[in-house]
Amino acid sequence: MHAAWLGHSTVLLNIDGATVLTDPVFSARAGVHLGPLAIGIRRLVRPALRLIDLPKIDLILLSHAHFDHFDIPSLRRLESRGTAVVTAGRTADLLRTRRYGFVRELGWGESVRVGPLEVKAFQVAHWGARMRGDTYRGYNGYTISGGRYRVLFGGDTAATTAFRRLRMARPYDLAIMPVGAYNPWIRNHCTPEQAWRMAEDAGCEFFLPVHHQTFPLSREPYFEPLERTQSAAGARQERVAVRRIGDEFRMN
Repeated sequence: MHAAWLGHSTVLLNIDGATVLTDPVFSARAGVHLGPLAIGIRRLVRPALRLIDLPKIDLILLSHAHFDHFDIPSLRRLESRGTAVVTAGRTADLLRTRRYGFVRELGWGESVRVGPLEVKAFQVAHWGARMRGDTYRGYNGYTISGGRYRVLFGGDTAATTAFRRLRMARPYDLAIMPVGAYNPWIRNHCTPEQAWRMAEDAGCEFFLPVHHQTFPLSREPYFEPLERTQSAAGARQERVAVRRIGDEFRMN
């Protein structure tokens, strides 16, 4: 298994030979795109890889429709008949679905198999509206299970006890968890300590912190989410899988 943090919540994974890309956002701004114009927050750091440098993607995993997770220009450039998309309920209308191999919406508790991987959606504490009026849209976290490895992708979430229900006899090898944008948005985004506890509740070995160091979404200092993540890890610093955008993590 291999994981590379490309920025914000975009992680490139290779799990049992299948390539997975989570919440791909490669645009300079996260927001509304009108032709060459874009209105929205500007990213602070370039993605660790350019779109053209990505390998063939077998699966795109979309947690919800917020602009900093569901970037239409990036998704259009990733369109391929060899790529599957798994997304939250009532969000597929934002995609040109016929240009992918298949697009599947999942509700909480639903699952789908993509090649060697089984993907299952679970409930998180967030919301899915892209604009003010489309409050019907879904929002998910996901578990990804292959033959040898299991990965948990928390998407975007505030503190919740839902992760306790994910614990099984077989642990998760890696938890991809959001750790930023909690000040002042604590009702919608968890703190690093809460993210660490939720990963512990689910039974995860390694922890990959995302949703920080990329967009100016909140008031906490730039490095505070990472510093608090490391503090939560305590003596087990080796469990923090990455620390900077572009860092990679491998399990053999």
